[in-house]
Amino acid sequence: MFPASRYSVQARRCVRALKTLQSRERVLSQVYTARWCSSELSTPKITSHYTVYPREKDPRWEGIDMERFADEADVVIVGGGPAGLSAAIRLKQLANEQEKELRVCLVEKASQIGAHTLSGACLEPSALTELIPDWKERGAPLNTPVTEDKFAILTEKYRIPVPILPGLPMNNHGNYIVRLGHFVRWLGEQAEELGVELYPGYAASEVLFHEDGSVKGIATNDVGIAKDGSPKDTFERGMELHAKVTIFGEGCHGHLAKQLYKHFNLRENCEAQTYAIGLKEVWTIDEKKWRPGRVEHTVGWPLNRNTYGGSFLYHLNEGEPLVAVGFVVGLDYSNPYLSPFREFQRWKHHPSVAPTLEGGTRIAYGARALNEGGMQSLPKLTFPGGLLIGCSPGFMNVPKIKGTHTAMKSGMLAAETIFAKITDESLESETAGVHVPEYAESLKNSWVWKELQDVRNIRPSFHNYFGLYGGIVYTGVFYWIFRGKEPWTLKHAGLDSAQLKPAHQCTPIEYPKPDGKISFDLLSSVALSGTNHEGDQPPHLTLRNDGVPVAQNLSVYDGPEQRFCPAGVYEYVPLETGEGMRLQINAQNCVHCKTCDIKDPSQNINWVVPEGGGGPAYNGM
Repeated sequence: MFPASRYSVQARRCVRALKTLQSRERVLSQVYTARWCSSELSTPKITSHYTVYPREKDPRWEGIDMERFADEADVVIVGGGPAGLSAAIRLKQLANEQEKELRVCLVEKASQIGAHTLSGACLEPSALTELIPDWKERGAPLNTPVTEDKFAILTEKYRIPVPILPGLPMNNHGNYIVRLGHFVRWLGEQAEELGVELYPGYAASEVLFHEDGSVKGIATNDVGIAKDGSPKDTFERGMELHAKVTIFGEGCHGHLAKQLYKHFNLRENCEAQTYAIGLKEVWTIDEKKWRPGRVEHTVGWPLNRNTYGGSFLYHLNEGEPLVAVGFVVGLDYSNPYLSPFREFQRWKHHPSVAPTLEGGTRIAYGARALNEGGMQSLPKLTFPGGLLIGCSPGFMNVPKIKGTHTAMKSGMLAAETIFAKITDESLESETAGVHVPEYAESLKNSWVWKELQDVRNIRPSFHNYFGLYGGIVYTGVFYWIFRGKEPWTLKHAGLDSAQLKPAHQCTPIEYPKPDGKISFDLLSSVALSGTNHEGDQPPHLTLRNDGVPVAQNLSVYDGPEQRFCPAGVYEYVPLETGEGMRLQINAQNCVHCKTCDIKDPSQNINWVVPEGGGGPAYNGM
């Protein structure tokens, strides 16, 4: 793409065309759509998505039929993860028990239920047992009970074992190592058996509102839009799903949840959410090194003491010698030169880790952001017409490194309070969309709240001069003695996007080259995620201002999006004129981790849903 200020042949034609228009409004609308122009003539145009350049101002959309088909349900659920499916199952269980007609519809952006699910994962089965007591007889894929539990602090060359005492959060006695995508797929099967309508491959792109401001439902995204934002011959409008109550369970940093936070001011009385990025690989290893049921966690090297993070290595019992290895980095890190992906690759070469992987074969890769704010960062959970469940608001128990059980329980509690409300024949709702504040109260009276209350100070305790080591001491002393009953609540550092220091204040990090045996390059890793998007569609990584990446992120922070993205979506390349740089967005690589939306220091990136079915195709991640 050529800068329009250079007046290439195409740009001159564009300018001449603009000058022939009869009104200034027409000129402005053409600026949005002209291929060789941009909102700032010196900046190559990157973003073409209708959320940034409205179609009402685009003449290419004149005469296009924009009517949407609408359907009605009692409850609509957005997101087919553990929380959403648990809510769906519990709703239908209650309806069937009480012989009530209840239509429950669930939409999921992945092409198949479980295809976008990624976690370690070590599952605590408490919520599952409450939801489906006979899960073993029903064939739930919990094949690997934990048999060994190890924790250590790493230095560059050594491993220092740390005992896991009974009662500490990381004790995994009674838990199961699972491939969470397979577990979620099984939950989907249970939901369908009960009569839940599942719609995978449909991405919810918009929250719909009644005239009184309450939530009416959602709309799925339109398809058949070209990369330049124009309608293709195959254009089809999305559909609307209306409901008495809409449950939002999109997972960490959901696209619609962001809209709801602003619309209802849900984060008015809580701290900013803080996040981490988790990267994961699945390997087949030498059977002699395989220890089914072993769970290993580490902190320390290769991260410095002021960068929160750690690793996991789980030995699965899936009929073949499989291990799941992963690395988590808190997104409140300060050095813009840090690359979570390359830290992960470097960690695998540690003398205590590499022997397990040597001679093995890597068969899968993926990444996902996760909430780490805990109780301090929980938003208001209910609003007229809807509520938030699971990792969307953020119920992860960080020191346990677990959130599936709390997500499931939140979905179950939401289902119970919604069912009681909408089946109450004497109900007189003040708004068109039914408000269910009882959900928040039910949650506060549950074991989920007690868990989060008990561990609320552990994650923020790492914000001290001693960093990691100070946090470990705090956990060992105060959690062990007080069990979360200390009369204070520590605060987080603030928005993760505000924590980066300018590049000139930081030391560049020299990472070793991957050896192709234990460590690998980024693009070969993304290939193992099965990621695919329709190429001819507007990039779903949208920029509020196309000029900010070069003017701000590159000049001040040396382009950190090149490093914090775990999929090679962002890269700075020379302008075709040879003068200066531009940001190139390789949207087809996106694994839907949401890290860019979270960590971008300019908060200029806005992740929106691509066409339904696009994204990673994880197989049991």
